[in-house]
Amino acid sequence: MATKTYVIAANDVASGAKSTSTYVSKVTRASVKAATTTATPVYSKNDFSTKPSTSGSPSTPNSDSSSDSTSNTAAKVGGANGQDAFTTNGSGLKDAVIGERGLDESEDWTRSFSGMAIEPFEKEVAELLMKPLDPDDIEIKPDGIVYLPEIKYRRILNKAFGWGLAPRSEHSVSPKTISREYALICRGRFVSTARGEQDYFDPNQLATATEGCKSNALMRCCKDLGIASELWDPAFIRKFKKQYCDELWVEHAVSKIKKKIWKRKDQADLDYPWVKK
Repeated sequence: MATKTYVIAANDVASGAKSTSTYVSKVTRASVKAATTTATPVYSKNDFSTKPSTSGSPSTPNSDSSSDSTSNTAAKVGGANGQDAFTTNGSGLKDAVIGERGLDESEDWTRSFSGMAIEPFEKEVAELLMKPLDPDDIEIKPDGIVYLPEIKYRRILNKAFGWGLAPRSEHSVSPKTISREYALICRGRFVSTARGEQDYFDPNQLATATEGCKSNALMRCCKDLGIASELWDPAFIRKFKKQYCDELWVEHAVSKIKKKIWKRKDQADLDYPWVKK
């Protein structure tokens, strides 16, 4: 039996091995590229709705809904109307969603003006609200601004009638200030609305700042009821300062900066860091 002998040149073997290696390398790169370029589906809250679909076909992921992953996101809760109950802003505060709760508008104080100017309050209530302030209750800031402490506004309202503050917006938070709009409701009637504000210096103080913001809005709303109205009367302010306050030169205990500040005459000591010169 004849035996055929095939002689393969070394160059041909090397060329074949090189071609095989090149083919495998190309296939590997193509597989990796396909795996890394596969788009990850982005789902929105609409894709998980419990409402039946009207189109008769399954819903597909919507890539345009990526805005749902921004800092102003909403958390769903159960309920017949399926409304968003809370929103979280960039600061981490979680506010109740304002409006569109399925309530009658006359009962939804986030939007309603029900009862506004429908009739005046009784004479005795009006006299209590606009009663002249006791000079001992009025305070003055070092820069000369006179004010009534927030708790005394509440005491006047408590004596007059039932009342409450209803938020009409979510908190607006900047790096140093927080604000929110509130409505003052008295005897189930809309009375006034104002935006309160409060400065803060540490993100951990946001909860305290929200309370200061609410109190500031209350004081502003009370102007419409005539409470402490004399504090916006220039003639009264000049008379009060002359009779009950002193303006004096002081020095900062640390920086040694000198300036003029105001204080009540019956205030014995200056607040640190100011020292009388």
